[in-house]
Amino acid sequence: MPLHLIKILSLSGLTAAILGAAAGVQADEVQAPAFTAEACCNLCPAAHDAKNYTTRYQQNFTTLVQAQGDWLFRTQEDLRTEFDTTPAGYKRMQQLHDAFKSKGVELVVVYQPTRGLVNRNKLMPAERDSFDYDTALKNYQAMLGRFAKMGYYVPDLSPLTNEQQAHDFYFRGDQHWTPYGAERTAKIVADTVKKIPGFADIPQREFETKITGRMGKTGTLHNMAGQLCGTSYAVQYMDQFSTEPKGEAADGDLFSDDANPQITLVGTSHSGKNYNFAGFLEQYIGADVLNVAFPGGGLEGSMLQYLGSDEFQKTPPKVLIWEFSPLYRLDQETIYRQMMALLDNGCEGKPALMSSSATLKPGKNQMLVNSTNKDLRNANHQIDIRFADPSVKTLQATLWYMNGRHEDLKIDKPTTSDTDGRFAFELRTDEDWASQNLLAIEIQGPEDAGDAQKVDAKICKRNVFSHSAPLNAQAGR
Repeated sequence: MPLHLIKILSLSGLTAAILGAAAGVQADEVQAPAFTAEACCNLCPAAHDAKNYTTRYQQNFTTLVQAQGDWLFRTQEDLRTEFDTTPAGYKRMQQLHDAFKSKGVELVVVYQPTRGLVNRNKLMPAERDSFDYDTALKNYQAMLGRFAKMGYYVPDLSPLTNEQQAHDFYFRGDQHWTPYGAERTAKIVADTVKKIPGFADIPQREFETKITGRMGKTGTLHNMAGQLCGTSYAVQYMDQFSTEPKGEAADGDLFSDDANPQITLVGTSHSGKNYNFAGFLEQYIGADVLNVAFPGGGLEGSMLQYLGSDEFQKTPPKVLIWEFSPLYRLDQETIYRQMMALLDNGCEGKPALMSSSATLKPGKNQMLVNSTNKDLRNANHQIDIRFADPSVKTLQATLWYMNGRHEDLKIDKPTTSDTDGRFAFELRTDEDWASQNLLAIEIQGPEDAGDAQKVDAKICKRNVFSHSAPLNAQAGR
């Protein structure tokens, strides 16, 4: 017998002897080892206190709710039961629809269902029982109906709620949908797009989607829990997809002269490349889709960037798909003032009623002074300001009126946007502002005297788009 086997047998015999001796010990003296364990990442008390969500960004997560496994929810956003806006918001949404319609553009609103509506089965029993799912679903569907009554094309995404699918619609610890959620949404959106009159005139071609790898998502909700509780969560991995024309290489630059898609997608970071929403739309619609959405753009970022582009002004699409979530307020007046002005291309190609150019100094710089008392009432006019430096993303201005009244205005463009230094906006017409007559505008200059900012400013008449009577806030309920 080989020596190494003899050694093994000898060791085995020693082990048996030890075990035999242990067998003589009283049974009640032998105890199994005891272990205690807690769930990895239960939320700490600080995460349940709204006062700890101090920054504007943090307040988007007020307050986190522990769910099954690594799932987290937000009380205000994910478990909301109300879907609505103000009468002013409905009025502006109606005007926006009619302005696009006057340019031959049909708007499709992709109004996402909340994580609570889709993934309520991931909630703990107590939270699931307290979340009024039936009321939330009813009110969500009612909001879809209000958009439809304004004339928007509105895909009914309510069949996506109460999800029972194998692949998660939303990430466990992030507000974004997974590529599988994007795909399921795109199927429904495509069915709606195909019902739009004139769709048959849009050039068709086949697309195919393939899995191209894996993506890892470190969730925003998980990150927020980490900030408040000091915990960390595992990265969630998901299939990643890419869509290309069947049998062809990808087109590459869709802004080139050789490509002029008649369907455009604007929206939030959900429409970004990671989730392939635009690709799935192409696959299920069977037509090219120009995706101009970018991360960090919010409700209006990609819309405003696109409206100010030559692509929109020279070749507007037949169909514009606008994706956003109930997180965003729809009565933000400054956003509509910019959208409506850019739909009209600001003061481009219009006679300037007043204009001025200056190199801004630190502090306030007076421009567009109405020294001859021209009729520049807000209801009929808009302003177009252009910085020579295209990287300028913030405009701070004060608009003065003949009766001494003034408006402080601040417009911030997303840091992730490709800006052109242009800020076009209608003069204010909400409440009793429409009859105000402009006296002058002051523009805030750079903080550092060495950072000279050259700027041109114009005021011109605006196109008053015809629109229907505004819907009452309770319409469609």
